[in-house]
Amino acid sequence: MAVAGALLVVLAPVGAVALGAMGLDMLRCPVDRGRLLYRERRISRGRSFDLLKLRTLREDVLVTAEGHARPLEGDAANLTWAGRRLLKPYYLDELPQLVNVVRGEMSLVGPRPWPPTLVERQVARGVDYRLRAPAGWTGPAQVSKGRGTSFEDLDRAYVEALDRAGAWAIVRYDLGILRRTVATMVRGEGLEY
Repeated sequence: MAVAGALLVVLAPVGAVALGAMGLDMLRCPVDRGRLLYRERRISRGRSFDLLKLRTLREDVLVTAEGHARPLEGDAANLTWAGRRLLKPYYLDELPQLVNVVRGEMSLVGPRPWPPTLVERQVARGVDYRLRAPAGWTGPAQVSKGRGTSFEDLDRAYVEALDRAGAWAIVRYDLGILRRTVATMVRGEGLEY
């Protein structure tokens, strides 16, 4: 929580740039107007919470998301200009989730928080790590970009490491993931259109 609080302070200028870009976009393009933040129900350690995000989708598209906007973000036509050019490529839409971390709803590192319906489907297949482990702002799946193995395999390996590793080993592992996350953000390796 302390690291997330410090990141909120350090990244405040970046957040201000993101909000400024969103504001300019809404002035320039009426179809991109709408709320700045939105919430989606997600699961962390088996409990649901409201995940905070900067809005990357046009408001008319977001209302059709049914609690999970991610599938709609794959189509560039659904995104605002700021979402397409700045927020998604640099993962800036994820910055408000640091507030979720400070609140204790999720961790800095862990499996990405999923919507309840997707977690239910995963549990029905006998995969229950999302009920046991805290969801993370970033994790092995995000920094690997899915190269070489499935997101689920990466998440499961991370949760298994939490179960068997000592505290310092976990801290080192998490710091490595956070370092790779920063590099991924700086390189703009988010969604590409």
